[in-house]
Amino acid sequence: MPRPLADPAHEPTGSLDDRILGALQGLQGRVAFSGLRRKLGAHPESLARALRRLEREGLVERGAGGYRSLNGGGLDGVPEAEPLRAIARIELPADLDEATVVGRLAGRWFGSLRWVGVVDEPGRRLLAWARRDGHGEVLLGVQRGTLRVYVPESAGSDDAGEEEALAYELLVQAVEAVQPFARHGGTAYFVLGPGRARSTSDDN
Repeated sequence: MPRPLADPAHEPTGSLDDRILGALQGLQGRVAFSGLRRKLGAHPESLARALRRLEREGLVERGAGGYRSLNGGGLDGVPEAEPLRAIARIELPADLDEATVVGRLAGRWFGSLRWVGVVDEPGRRLLAWARRDGHGEVLLGVQRGTLRVYVPESAGSDDAGEEEALAYELLVQAVEAVQPFARHGGTAYFVLGPGRARSTSDDN
């Protein structure tokens, strides 16, 4: 659980450095500053100083998409990517490619969801969001004409309903964002949650 926002004068900067590296290595991609702040519960000034320090040390790189870890530096081991559970799937029209979908969704805020960053996993790229308070992470990926929404497998039973609700919120927002860019109708989506399966289509 993210810590409450702290006073920058009293925040332990050494441990914050390791927490930043752990978060970046765990996501294995680029994370926006605001996404890191929410994920870590860090004070903005302390986070900015720590990131500049890690950049100078060659452990972190800042780019157009946010920050990423370099060479797995600074920690004893690189954490493995957290297993994910698929919540829903959307079959996209054939004329709607992955680059268009990612371009329409990356970096945007949707309702109660705030942009975190891009997660690179072997064979796929995921876009990540979280609630304003940093809880309830949801991820979205596009592969071979299919858009999928995931939540971390580690979500406990107490959090499962809330995270699924966030996943469905992202699903609806994603459909609304990309639908105008499909030259033909027929976007079909299939909800995969237990006991909640349904399919709908919109043919023009």
